[in-house]
Amino acid sequence: MLEEYQTMPTENAEKPGGTSAQTPMLELKGVHLSYGNNLVLQGVDLSVRKGEVVVIIGPSGGGKSSLLRCVNLLQRIDSGSISLEGEDLIRGRLDENEVRQRVGMVFQHYYLFPHLTVLRNLTLAPRRVLGERTDSAEQRAHELLARVGLGDRAGHYPDQLSGGQQQRIAIARALMMRPHVMLFDEATSALDPELVGEVLAVMKDLARSGMTMLVVTHEMGFAREVGDRVVLMAGGSIVDQGSPLEVLDNPVHERTRQFLARMLRH
Repeated sequence: MLEEYQTMPTENAEKPGGTSAQTPMLELKGVHLSYGNNLVLQGVDLSVRKGEVVVIIGPSGGGKSSLLRCVNLLQRIDSGSISLEGEDLIRGRLDENEVRQRVGMVFQHYYLFPHLTVLRNLTLAPRRVLGERTDSAEQRAHELLARVGLGDRAGHYPDQLSGGQQQRIAIARALMMRPHVMLFDEATSALDPELVGEVLAVMKDLARSGMTMLVVTHEMGFAREVGDRVVLMAGGSIVDQGSPLEVLDNPVHERTRQFLARMLRH
């Protein structure tokens, strides 16, 4: 369904930045972040392969959302390094717009422009940031709307759509920039329970297409079904990681067992 966003590695393939297939798509080393006296991230190390789906779980306040914001340069780190396809995002030549073109992000809230139609919401950034022609951008927008199951909503305004539909529009909008990595920050947590499934279905389809994804979520079923790796964050650090089978079904780390036990009680 989203085959044109296929990002699975091929042997000896060259990445857009000129790096080999062995270079991580995304790599964080010793990342520290503080808000005043509050230490939010404490020496986070994380390497993500091209085409890998990494699901980040953990208690509130553990640094999950802050980590994603740092990757997308919405938050500047205090120390450490973040690399995308071998290029240093902190000290390198890429500006914020270039990074956000290559790293798409979907938030808990949709942040659609209420005064613009769905079609204009999707085409605004490609036209203004990428300089794409209106007819080309609109053609791609219609294709993506069809792929997220909303091909008949191009002329609607956001307040005419359900929360689940708005979030699918937000995903399509991020894909309009042809990102190499997609970040999802609790993309379903603001939705009514009956709307969660339609958004998760789009995310699963995107994962199957080979998109590199970092997903912060409390949806354990999604983590088990789609995740290549599950990372548990608490207290600003990564305290456990492994396959869904290792982390969710046969946890060894005591902090992981405590978190999963609390999730089961809710």
